[in-house]
This record gives sequence, C-alpha cells and structure tokens, in this order.
Amino acid sequence: MDTSYPREDYLPMTSQKQEPSPTVITVRPPVVPRDYMIWSIFNTIYMNLCCLGFVALSYSVKARDQKVAGDLEAARRYGSKAKCYNVLATLWNVVVPLVLIALVVTGVLHLSKLAQESMDYLAFRLFPNEDEDKK
Repeated sequence: MDTSYPREDYLPMTSQKQEPSPTVITVRPPVVPRDYMIWSIFNTIYMNLCCLGFVALSYSVKARDQKVAGDLEAARRYGSKAKCYNVLATLWNVVVPLVLIALVVTGVLHLSKLAQESMDYLAFRLFPNEDEDKK
C-alpha cells in the first residue's frame, strides 16, 4: 500500500469557522474614450475615397467635443463610430489599390500571352512551307 501521500478520507476535519473577509472597493477614475483624431486626419488627407475619411474625421471631432463637455458615454459612441469609419477607410485605401495592381499585372500577362500566340499563328500562316523545307 502506497502511504507517500495522505488520502482524502484520512484528512483531519477542521471545525473552525472562517471569518468573512471585508469587501474592498477600489474606485478608479473613468476611462477616457479615444477619439482617433490623428487616424481620421490621415484617412482624410490620404486618398479620401468615398469620403470615408471625412466622415471619420467628423465623428472624431464630435467625440472630442463630447469628451471636453464631460459626456463620456456620447464620446465613447462617437469614438466607436470614428474607429469603424477609419477601419473602413483604411481597408478601402489599402485593398482597392492592391486589387487594381493585381488586375493590371494579370491583364499584362494575359495580353503578352495572346500576343505571343498571335505571332505564332501569323508566322505559321505567312510562312507555311518553312517547316516542310527542314524535313
């Protein structure tokens, strides 16, 4: 029998009541909501497609105004909207040019392949006996 550790049924029972611990409440200052002003300015200046950067900038200004006025809940709502529009504007500013570059590259590759096939076809049609002379 292994006696290297105590078993549950052999543990002594304690009959002492534990005193309830006092509840400690820490009061923290309220978290100041972000307004994403710099990000909005960048999106407004850089390729402001579909005016998403301008919309984000307007919500950022509203968030900053509400934060200064002391209405933190409204500032949080406007800041959240500004963040959403900034994400959309950033994705639009990054994804659309990448898609356009990919389309141009694939178009150029396809056109070069078509041009090569056309040249091969024209060479065959213009000089049909060239292959027969080699035999």
